[in-house]
Amino acid sequence: MKKPVHNPREVAEIVAVQALSFIAGDPERLGLFLAESGIGPETLRTAAADPRFLASVLDFVMRDDATVKAFASASQLHPTNIAAAHQVLGDPQWERDVP
Repeated sequence: MKKPVHNPREVAEIVAVQALSFIAGDPERLGLFLAESGIGPETLRTAAADPRFLASVLDFVMRDDATVKAFASASQLHPTNIAAAHQVLGDPQWERDVP
């Protein structure tokens, strides 16, 4: 049995990884994300290990209401949970704590 995650940063990273999977599931959305992020599909998996990259994934999702709603529905998360994860990953204090 998995241990429940209570650390807000860990939870936010999990949400961001789910968002990346959601983005990758739609070729059009993925193409737009890759073009905007400047990374190639071959480096996507490596980039996903970077917490700052995960923050950019949630930036991409959060800037369009339709995308937020679609991701919320697909992931069975409430949009406020997605917004909270976005806030945690975008917090400058959190960024200073990243190794």
